Amino acid sequence: MELQGRVWILDDDDINTDVIYPGKYTYEPFTPEEMARHALEDFDPSFATEVAAGDVIVAGRNFGCGSSREQAVTCLAAAGVSAVVAGSFARLWYRNAINQALVAIECAEASAWAREHRDELEKQTVSLDIERGRFSIGDRVFDVPPLAGKALEIFEAGGLVPYTKRKLGAS
Repeated sequence: MELQGRVWILDDDDINTDVIYPGKYTYEPFTPEEMARHALEDFDPSFATEVAAGDVIVAGRNFGCGSSREQAVTCLAAAGVSAVVAGSFARLWYRNAINQALVAIECAEASAWAREHRDELEKQTVSLDIERGRFSIGDRVFDVPPLAGKALEIFEAGGLVPYTKRKLGAS
């Protein structure tokens, strides 16, 4: 399965959950679509209005560090982000991404190269073959860990809840 979209290069390490989804909205009873309007607003105020379905984020190391709030994944998925490629992920954010069928791929080499070439790559179309493990950005193709096993099954089901419903219905 190949994902395609414009790339957003977030040239920073340690982008935490409060930056991804501002903490001041944590206890607001927002729908996912309402959360999407605030995605990354403290990092890039234009992100929520300019992001499009299928877009891919490339970020540095430790993306999603901070609290375990699922809103930090929900807002990106609801905004249309199809994948995040980062140098590394905070463990809880990574697990929340799998649960919500947002592809999260670790590739330090692609992250570093994209950040180094940010000005020429920003918002170009990129592709990510999640099953073959290939990330194409600019004139480079990176081998990345493919999505496999339960993570792929959860992604294909549309998240952990639909996956679980499917499994319970099958038994």
